[in-house]
Amino acid sequence: MLDRRALLKGSAAVAGGGLLGLSLTPSVLAAPKSIKMRELYNKDLSFSDFAKEHEGQVISVNGFMAPPLKAESKFFVLTKMPMAVCPFCEPEADWPDDILAIYARRIVDVIPFNKRIVVDGRLHLGGYSDPETGFYSMVRLENAQYRRV
Repeated sequence: MLDRRALLKGSAAVAGGGLLGLSLTPSVLAAPKSIKMRELYNKDLSFSDFAKEHEGQVISVNGFMAPPLKAESKFFVLTKMPMAVCPFCEPEADWPDDILAIYARRIVDVIPFNKRIVVDGRLHLGGYSDPETGFYSMVRLENAQYRRV
């Protein structure tokens, strides 16, 4: 993922040369390595060293989009396994133990629950209660974008 800081850094590397003076080196263009949600936690459910070291940085996580809590939202939940029903809306549904709150850049275009996706976003740790949905998360990706794998 290319952010503004990396773009400016790349453009400063070339004074007046290349396309609009930009030099996009492989390190600037490289997407973050995609991880699994379990890599964010230790067995005791505390945050892993990886999570602590990458807090505030853009990471990439694999998973499945759970059916959304509400329509026309910039929020969805990423799950480890496909879930046909919203786990937060059905009292009989199994509560997933590997979930990640995702705050997208734009209104979410729903992807079928059984299609694997990759989400790139800035990792934030610590308790947060979403004022719009009331969803409480301890870990989330913000300013995220997603794509099918």
